[in-house]
Amino acid sequence: MSTTMEATAVPRPIARSTSAIRTAERRFYLVFNVVLASSVVLGFARTFFFRAWYPEWAAAHGAPERIFYLHGTVFALWYVLLVVQASLISARRVALHRRLGFVGAALAAAMVVLGTLGALVAARRPTGFIDIPLPPLQFLVVPLAAIVLFAVFVAMAIVRRRDTQAHKRYMLLASIVMLEAAVGRWPFAFVNAPSPIPFFDMPSLVTDSFLIPLVLWDIRSRGRLHSATMWGAIIIVASHVLRMPLAATSGWQAFAAWAVQLLGTR
Repeated sequence: MSTTMEATAVPRPIARSTSAIRTAERRFYLVFNVVLASSVVLGFARTFFFRAWYPEWAAAHGAPERIFYLHGTVFALWYVLLVVQASLISARRVALHRRLGFVGAALAAAMVVLGTLGALVAARRPTGFIDIPLPPLQFLVVPLAAIVLFAVFVAMAIVRRRDTQAHKRYMLLASIVMLEAAVGRWPFAFVNAPSPIPFFDMPSLVTDSFLIPLVLWDIRSRGRLHSATMWGAIIIVASHVLRMPLAATSGWQAFAAWAVQLLGTR
């Protein structure tokens, strides 16, 4: 009798521990997605979200082309959907979360198209990218590299959608890699300060710091890094190190010039 009672009593603390981890996990991803969305709003508050309140700033630092209104709307909807999806998981409405996944896939495809077009439009301007002193064909590597990584991470999230642990990490990685444009527009002086680490500028360094909570969560909840976190972080950081040396090559310059010419001449 005692043996039977002991056998039936063992799973209870394990079940409570598993439930606590799942609750903490839902909270972690919800808060993380809210922070990502808030970072985007902070970066584009004066040039997009609250443009009417900052007309002089928006005129001087905002993109003048109409395509960027659509571009900004679609990108903003992505981060809104992130928060909604995490909220649905927290509320245990998994079926609705999965149905909205089709909306997320469509938004991601639109972001790749609009992100590429927006980058080429900006590179074609006589003045180049706004508030960026680098030659436009050279700086074009920054948004295009981010778009490529975003597409890869979203594709991996779709392929691994039945593996919830991999899926949610790939979605976070895709969202982090697109954050750099917003970070570079934060209204803080340190964003434009020299980077203390070679091969990084401050916006890319701050963007990479968003990987730290995911790494710490993996260690806390799993005792080791999930493979998606490990390889995703390595790829993102490596892209930030390698992209400017790539942009200085003649091969990239030729590709960038060809890509911009696809839009035609002004």
